Amino acid sequence: MEMHFIFSDKVMLLFDFWSVHSPAGMALSVLVVLLLAVLYEGIKVGKAKLLHQTLESLPASNSQEVIMETDRDSASLASPPVNRRHLRWFLCCFGQSLVHIAQVVIGYFVMLTVMSYNTWIFLGAVLGSAVGYYLAYPLLSRM
Repeated sequence: MEMHFIFSDKVMLLFDFWSVHSPAGMALSVLVVLLLAVLYEGIKVGKAKLLHQTLESLPASNSQEVIMETDRDSASLASPPVNRRHLRWFLCCFGQSLVHIAQVVIGYFVMLTVMSYNTWIFLGAVLGSAVGYYLAYPLLSRM
């Protein structure tokens, strides 16, 4: 494996079955990496929007009120009813965690493709990141 950037149409990316041996295969691989980078940027913005919507949907209350409500719920019955606010908070945190895992996996895939030291793949990742940023970040201003 080369340890410097090379211009070549022959490369193996991520898995044994993703072995490129032709210019057409390289063009398709660059397109896939570009789309992965666009998806990565989109997930970053989606994660920020999801967090913003989660914080807006939860009612604003001070910590003393939450503590008193929890004490009242725990003292009422042996098995207290599920507090909707806590359930909603748990589901939102779980959703945030899943989105974060997807972002990390896609980010590592893009990073590992760049580590093939193929210049075409590198340019596809950089262009995909730029296109993803250009398309996704205006959505943040609408929050």
